[in-house]
Amino acid sequence: MINIVTQTKRILFIDDESNIRQIVKICLETLGGWNVSLAASGQEGLVKAVSEKPDAILLDVMMPNMDGLAVLQQLQANPITQPIPVVFLTARRSLTEPYRFQALGVKGAIAKPFDSLTLVPQIANTLGWNL
Repeated sequence: MINIVTQTKRILFIDDESNIRQIVKICLETLGGWNVSLAASGQEGLVKAVSEKPDAILLDVMMPNMDGLAVLQQLQANPITQPIPVVFLTARRSLTEPYRFQALGVKGAIAKPFDSLTLVPQIANTLGWNL
């Protein structure tokens, strides 16, 4: 019998809202079995992206000081973080249009408010991951 060991996916979630960070962490860990690292700001997220090299980044767009678009630009400019796929989690409906997020170089966008029970399949589907 051959056992195939699949590595647990590592997600970095960058969002300035504490409650949203905790809800998403619980959903992704409980329903997806993924390891979730949290960052409360764009700057913290950039540091963690370099040090942790997650399998994907879930990124809020509207944040103070450094918004998600500025974070995305810095991720794309850094050779260490450039290959990490990014998915927006945003209340900005215009960014959930496929032509918008594709033009920005992100894998997809999920609208806030989101359904906590379908968040894992939405992310997995966007990234082409099997559940």
